[in-house]
Amino acid sequence: MTQQIVLATASIFGALSIVLGAFGAHALKKKLTSEQLASFETGVKYQMYHGIVLLVLGFNFNPNFSNAVLFFIIGTILFSFSIYGLVLSDAFGKKMKFLGPITPIGGLCLLVGWVLVLLNCLA
Repeated sequence: MTQQIVLATASIFGALSIVLGAFGAHALKKKLTSEQLASFETGVKYQMYHGIVLLVLGFNFNPNFSNAVLFFIIGTILFSFSIYGLVLSDAFGKKMKFLGPITPIGGLCLLVGWVLVLLNCLA
């Protein structure tokens, strides 16, 4: 993992969270129930939070945090994008139920990333 990859991924996550947040708030507002919109917003928030974390780790690049960075990237993709898929597929009448178990796996990856950050800080 290089500093450029970490910073590029952080930038992509940040930019996409702005686009998807605006898309959810405006274009999907009439299509989604309040519960679906809240779920979609959760995906956007977690994507932005972890984009910011990756930005901080990228600017303070240390190869010891590479595994944490990897878990943050994988976790964000699995967690946030499975939520987007579940919400959008449900809203358009073709719910992709197979995405349901992916969300908690993504959350677990995010948790592992945070634990790895803690362990590296304590080492």
